[in-house]
Amino acid sequence: MENILEIKKLNKAYPDFALKDVSFSLPRGFIMGFVGENGSGKTTTIRSILDMAKIDSGKISIFGLDSVSDSVAIKQRLGVVFDSLYLAEHLSVTQIEKQLMPFYSAWDTKVFHSRIRQFGLPEDKAVGTFSKGMKMKLMIAVALSHDAELMILDEPTSGLDPVARDELLDILAEYIEDEKHSVLFSTHITADVERVADYITMLHGGKVWFTGTKDELDSKYVLLKGAEADLPDALRKKCIGFHAYRNGFETMLDTQYLDEVPDSLVTEKANIDEILVYIAKEAHREELSESDAV
Repeated sequence: MENILEIKKLNKAYPDFALKDVSFSLPRGFIMGFVGENGSGKTTTIRSILDMAKIDSGKISIFGLDSVSDSVAIKQRLGVVFDSLYLAEHLSVTQIEKQLMPFYSAWDTKVFHSRIRQFGLPEDKAVGTFSKGMKMKLMIAVALSHDAELMILDEPTSGLDPVARDELLDILAEYIEDEKHSVLFSTHITADVERVADYITMLHGGKVWFTGTKDELDSKYVLLKGAEADLPDALRKKCIGFHAYRNGFETMLDTQYLDEVPDSLVTEKANIDEILVYIAKEAHREELSESDAV
């Protein structure tokens, strides 16, 4: 299976944050949900992919090309949608097209105007007057009009109403139907990921916590609940984000340890939101343990 995007041991340090050995790959023809709490490193990773941030070490390959030395060639084949409009807001759709056409050798005016009509966007109004959903559709129209093979979306559904979000997910599903295009979809709205993603990469604290198919993630973790007295000490050490209450406990557990769970305890499938919450709880617990040990 051909990978359209490969990241190997990516490191990028700032004074107060660092990506640490981030590695994952996205096969051609699929959608990857890129998830993690705010500050987990999603945007820094995307900026690194786009050569907007100079990486400290590691390698990023897109279409088999190097993200740094082949940056110009790569951007001819990339479509990018951010959470805010990156185009001149005082210009109309028609004026924006005139600005963009010279930059893309594969620009197709017919496709662009067809998408503008499909999305119901006015061509003669300043794009700064557009709603957030309309701005998002304009950025997608731009990406689709130069035959971008990989679309990268950084929090595009933030602030969108449910109808606009639904329309975006339909567009992405249509985009990959030919199995030649792929999507890296960064979002904190995990319900959208649950609906359209084939693969998921989950970041926490600048590190990859999980990367693989959505089906693999669905079967990897369960929530474990019950009376704390019924939880064996050996199993408790394997729990993720353990939290005790007055009347019991809740935690997350890797399914490889299910055969160690007593019948008196209850297990439930963990969704993406819950996995993120328990990862954060575990990280907080580890930080407290390290602080106590000093």
